[in-house]
Formats: sequence, C-alpha cells, structure tokens
Amino acid sequence: MTEVSFDTETLGYLRLFEERTGARVKDCFEAEEKLVILVEPGDVHKAVGPGGVLVDRLKGMLKKEIQVVEWSDDPETLVRNIFYWYSPKHVDFGPKGQGRHATVTVDPAWKARAIGKAGKNLKVARAILLRHSDVVSVSVA
Repeated sequence: MTEVSFDTETLGYLRLFEERTGARVKDCFEAEEKLVILVEPGDVHKAVGPGGVLVDRLKGMLKKEIQVVEWSDDPETLVRNIFYWYSPKHVDFGPKGQGRHATVTVDPAWKARAIGKAGKNLKVARAILLRHSDVVSVSVA
C-alpha cells in the first residue's frame, strides 16, 4: 500500500467532483488516460447521478474519461467494486511476491471487456489495488 498524496491538479479535480456531486471522495488519481475516483461506501449513486448524468457532465467539462469506484477496505469487495460493470462471479487470491494476486471471474461474454483494450482496465484495477491493499496484480478469468 502506498501513501496517497495529491498534486494541485488532482486536488482541483477532487474538489470539483465533490462540489458537483455531493459524493465524498476517498481517492482520486489518473491512470491509463482516465480520472479514477474512489468514493465513500454508499456514495456511488450520488457520484454518478441518475442515468450517469453527473459523471457525463464532468467528463465533458474536464475532457477526460472518469471511472467511479466505490471504496472498501476489504480487498475482495474493492476488487468486486472495480469490476462491478462486468458482474464478477467471484474473486480468488493467491500469494505473489510480497503481496497477493487477485483473480476475478466474470461471465465469459464479458471477459474481453473486463480486461479492456491492451489490458487497460487491468492496469487501472492494479493501480487502485496497489494504492489501497496488499494486492499487487490482478487478472480476469
């Protein structure tokens, strides 16, 4: 787990997001050309807005892709939340170096999307997990 600190630009995104949505932000950083925002448990619906209207408006304002993830201090729940859109069936952990590896099982029809083009979604998931857990790598099965 790394210590989380924000630069001025990221603090600006964080403030804007909280002001526009009313959601409480736990973490905010850029990964794979998108702004990743972790919100406190229960605040995802506030953050996204009805039908995604709030997050879409912010995407337009910031000219950036935005991924909103509900925070959890439980690594399994956090992994499930990261892959929420792909309906994860289960998460398995195994040892990997000084940490753990997470394998997320999704419906085979969603596997390619869950991984993302050139592994983009896996890279974002790994960035979140490295910042907030002992999980050092992630794969989709």
